Amino acid sequence: MKITEKDLKKGIVKVVPESADDLWHLYNVIYKNDYVYACSTREIRPDDKYGRPDRGERIRVFLGVKVAFVGWDKLLGRLRVHGTICQAPETVPMGVHHTVNVSLNAPVTIVKKKWGKAELDRLERARKSSEKPLIIMSIDDEGYVIATTAQYGVEERIAERTRLPGKLDADNRMQAMDRYFRKALGSLRQVWEVSRSPAVIVGVGFVKDDFARFVRNEAADVAGSVVDVKGVNNSGLVGINEALRSGVLLKAMKHLRIAEETEAVEEVLKRLGKGESTVAYGAEEVRKAVEVGAVEKLLVADSVLREASDEDRLRLEDLMSDVERKRGVLMVVSSEHEAGNKLLGLGGMAAILRFPLRSST
Repeated sequence: MKITEKDLKKGIVKVVPESADDLWHLYNVIYKNDYVYACSTREIRPDDKYGRPDRGERIRVFLGVKVAFVGWDKLLGRLRVHGTICQAPETVPMGVHHTVNVSLNAPVTIVKKKWGKAELDRLERARKSSEKPLIIMSIDDEGYVIATTAQYGVEERIAERTRLPGKLDADNRMQAMDRYFRKALGSLRQVWEVSRSPAVIVGVGFVKDDFARFVRNEAADVAGSVVDVKGVNNSGLVGINEALRSGVLLKAMKHLRIAEETEAVEEVLKRLGKGESTVAYGAEEVRKAVEVGAVEKLLVADSVLREASDEDRLRLEDLMSDVERKRGVLMVVSSEHEAGNKLLGLGGMAAILRFPLRSST
């Protein structure tokens, strides 16, 4: 993401989103009652607002809306900002409803009464980020799934089921396996050629290792991007989430935000599972920990911030600022992947503590 203008005294930040991840970041910083300015299209009628629709002409105009609702379609990679027009050319009526489609490589200006530190940090992280998505392929003798990571979670790209002959039918199994591997390689190449990103192959049993050797023998270019082959206990997307959860992908994902978020949430759950006192969850318990300076790392689900009222959001921002003033670390966790959903199950907020607030039981 490019940040082309920043005037915090006036509440103005102008950005240019360059990827689907950037749109996700904007989805999490544009709130109700903010103002968004961008180029958009609007039907202009030659007579008046009661003219017949078929007499109108859709033209491109620069306008601003006071935000009522923000929608993000992750499948289409599209961000839509709904609101009422607050600034526009004379030919466009003020105060009417309008939707601005925020587009890649097109500037958009966001105006807030006050920018929170978490929002500015998110934009800065997006500006610095140049990471490619990681390709994760889970394969065994019943099928394969290929997914890619993004800063907001894991996206399934291709899934295929198969039924191979049993091991007692060695000849037919070998021929079927060759056909299966060629199809799987074709699918892997299809995803890989989009970004030529690093890839990891995971799976149950030895099929993953046999497939990795097949890739090395048949497609040296794709094989050059395979950075690791790891075993998991489950197949399909469940196996991919297991790999994320257990940390076996950390070598390949050390620069990806999703790995950091998953590791932090799993640490919270591990401490809770052991009944340790160096963890807190839920708004009230976390707030008490913040007050006494016990929070080493605060985890907040992005949807909690996004869906909060203005009053509640200000309280949350004060809480997050207090953590950082006391040298704690703040992590806003995406609710679009498994770890974020687990955090929501804990009330959307949890903290790893420097010292216990109560005796262990």
